Amino acid sequence: MPRNLDDALGDGGMPLLAQLGLSFERYGVGWAEATWAPTELACNPLGTVHGGVYGVIHDAAMNFAASSALERGDRAATLDLSYQTIRPSSSGDRLAVRGDVLRLGTNVAYLESTVRDAEAAFISRATATFFVRRRPT
Repeated sequence: MPRNLDDALGDGGMPLLAQLGLSFERYGVGWAEATWAPTELACNPLGTVHGGVYGVIHDAAMNFAASSALERGDRAATLDLSYQTIRPSSSGDRLAVRGDVLRLGTNVAYLESTVRDAEAAFISRATATFFVRRRPT
């Protein structure tokens, strides 16, 4: 049975995510959704979200999605992550973040995530491969 992650809603157990303005709102087996209002901490001196912050946000969304699909005691860790920024966002924008498991194998999981604006236009998208470590039975 997949694990209950209700205690990870909000900052996902990582205070950095809250400081960047991310809050996980809901999840199901193999997916997670968050709202993101980037804070000034997430932005460069020009006021737009720094490119590397998208990597943190995508990794967190996909990790939450992977965790929601795993059994209690199983773990997932990022092997690789690739993301693109399609259009800029700024401090205070209201964004939607979603992570999805595309395939969960015995030892490897394939995931994707998206960041969209209030009109559902793409801001950023990512794909990743995660290593899956299963709990000994």
